[in-house]
Amino acid sequence: MARSLYQLGNTLVPYLALWGLMYLSLVVGYWLTLLLAIPTGFFLVRLFVLQHDCGHGSFFKSNKINDTVGFFLGVLTLMPYAYWRKTHAIHHATSGDLDRRGFGDIATLTVREYLSLSPQRRLAYRFYRNPLVLLLIGPLYQFVIKHRFPADIPWSWKREWQSVHLTNLVLAGVVLFMWQTIGLKAFLAVQLPITMFSGAVGVFLFYMQHQYEDTYWRFHESWNYYEAGLKGSSHYRLPRIFQWLTANIGIHHIHHVCSRIPNYNLQRCMNENALLQDVTTLTFWQSIKTLFNSLWDEDTHRLIGFRQVKQVKNRLLESGEWVGELDERRARAVPPAYR
Repeated sequence: MARSLYQLGNTLVPYLALWGLMYLSLVVGYWLTLLLAIPTGFFLVRLFVLQHDCGHGSFFKSNKINDTVGFFLGVLTLMPYAYWRKTHAIHHATSGDLDRRGFGDIATLTVREYLSLSPQRRLAYRFYRNPLVLLLIGPLYQFVIKHRFPADIPWSWKREWQSVHLTNLVLAGVVLFMWQTIGLKAFLAVQLPITMFSGAVGVFLFYMQHQYEDTYWRFHESWNYYEAGLKGSSHYRLPRIFQWLTANIGIHHIHHVCSRIPNYNLQRCMNENALLQDVTTLTFWQSIKTLFNSLWDEDTHRLIGFRQVKQVKNRLLESGEWVGELDERRARAVPPAYR
C-alpha cells in the first residue's frame, strides 16, 4: 500500500504542477507551453501505467481501491476505466492468436489476408498502418472521440458502458469548471498538446512491444499463452529516466506472462530469473524500425513491410499455395473491419 501511494504521489503531484506551469507559461509564449507539454505528457503516460496496474489488480491489494483509483486516473487519461480494463484483459488473453484478433490490439493482417482484399481495403489498411496515422491521428481519435462512445463493444457490457458514461459526465464537469475559471481557450491550449503527446507515446509503446520482426503470431490450435508472452512481447531497453517515466512497461514480456506483478517489481523479477532475460530486446532505434512492420508472413513467421509484399506474393504463386482467395477458416480469422 505504501509503495503504491508513494508512486501515486510522485507522479500525480508533478503532473498537476506541470499542468499549472503550462497554464502560467501562456503569458510568456506558446512555444514554452508546448515545450512543457513534453515532461507533462510523460507524467501522464506514467499515470496511465499506474491505472494499467489497477486494472490488473496489481497496484493495491484491495480491488475496491484499485477500481476507485483506476477510475479517477481514467478521467485524467481520457480512458474509461472499466471499458479499458475489459478490452485490455481480452488483449492479454488473445495476444498473438490469429483467430482471436479485433479487441484491444493493433489490427494486423497476414500477407495472404492483405492480398485477398479489394484495392480499396488494401488502401485503407495501408492508411491505418501509416506511422503518422498511428502516432498522430490515431491517438487523437482513440482518446478524444472513440473512448467517449466506443460503438464496437456490445450493449451487454453494462458495467463497461456505465464506466464510459460516468467518465464522460466527470469530464464534462471538468471542462465546464475550466471554462468558468481559466477559459475554454486556455484549457484547450494546455490540454490538447498533453493529450496528443502522451497519446502518441502511449500508442507507440503499446505498438512496438508486439510489432517487431520476430514477434509471435499463431493460429489458435498451435497458439500458446506463455510462448505468446515471452516471444510476442519485447523487453524495451530504455535509459533509466525513461524507464521510470514509463513505469517499467518496457519489461513487457514478464508483464504478459504474469500481469499480477506490479510495475515496481518487474525489473527485480527479470534480474533474478535468467530465463526471463533471453528474450527479444529492443533499443530506441530498433523500436523505430517496428513502425514499418505491417504484415505477418505465415511461412517465415515474421512481420514484414509493404515493400516486401511483392516478393512474398511471387513466392506463393510459384509454390502454388495461394490462388487469390482465402479458405473459409482464414476468412473468419480476418479482423472484422477488413472482412
